Amino acid sequence: MPSQRSLFLICILSLLSLAHSKTLKRDVKALNEIKASLGWRVVYAWVGDDPCGDGDLPPWSGVTCSTQGDYRVVTELEVYAVSIVGPFPIAVTNLLELTRLDLHNNKLTGPIPPQIGRLKRLRILNLRWNKLQDVIPPEIGELKSLTHLSLSFNNFKGEIPKELANLPELRYLYLQENRLIGRIPPELGTLQNLRHLDVGNNHLVGTIRELIRFDGSFPVLRNLYLNNNYLTGGVPAQLANLTNLEILYLSYNKMSGVIPSALAYIPKLTYLYLDHNQFSGRIPDIFYRHPFLKEMYIEGNSFRPGVNPIGLHKVLEVSDSDFLV
Repeated sequence: MPSQRSLFLICILSLLSLAHSKTLKRDVKALNEIKASLGWRVVYAWVGDDPCGDGDLPPWSGVTCSTQGDYRVVTELEVYAVSIVGPFPIAVTNLLELTRLDLHNNKLTGPIPPQIGRLKRLRILNLRWNKLQDVIPPEIGELKSLTHLSLSFNNFKGEIPKELANLPELRYLYLQENRLIGRIPPELGTLQNLRHLDVGNNHLVGTIRELIRFDGSFPVLRNLYLNNNYLTGGVPAQLANLTNLEILYLSYNKMSGVIPSALAYIPKLTYLYLDHNQFSGRIPDIFYRHPFLKEMYIEGNSFRPGVNPIGLHKVLEVSDSDFLV
């Protein structure tokens, strides 16, 4: 193993290499176009013409660069919670080496441009808490390295593009709090690495049976948020095939029928929210003996008398830390 001294020298040489490399003109041009479009709130922190730093000037705040050959390239852009106003800066799509793009909690408007599909190295795309609108561009399905996608808390409309099922590395998909319509594409169930799916608070229709119609659907899914939509039908016993499921959030839909005892055999099921639907019948006794089930909320249904909830209901929100790699 290398000594501490050799590791220190490697770090110094890397920094010197970064300092003496030229920044790729394409990236300099793109960031200066973004600087011009974003307004004064970031301009004051972006000093100089070179986003990766020039001479005594440090890299621009929120911009991360790395050396590739004889040049420096921009690999991360994080400008969030600074009240950026205006359309999505299309020049971002010229930063072809980006691995992380985080513009969340601003006031961006308009659509995501289809050119977003050019960012082939992107792993994290976080645009939540903006005022983006129009449809989710299917070109996002071209970002084969994407692991985290958050478009929640915007004004997106139209259907969820089935092209999102073309993202083999996708682990976290956040689409809640938009105006999405139609059915959830069952093709999403083919994502072999998807751990978290949140499509709550939209205008989605369809049934869970349709969603999991493919064999082996959602093989590693832990959290499934379908709440506050217009889903109908029952809870199919086949849902128990999602053996990694920990959170099942079905509140505020139009679902009906009885709750199958098969769900109680999901080994790590921890939170089960059934409230404000049209479910009937009894809750099988086995649910009350489940070793991990902390909360089962049942209010606002037509269950028989004597059916009791488990635990105390609380709203499940995903924190910022849950979005990190």
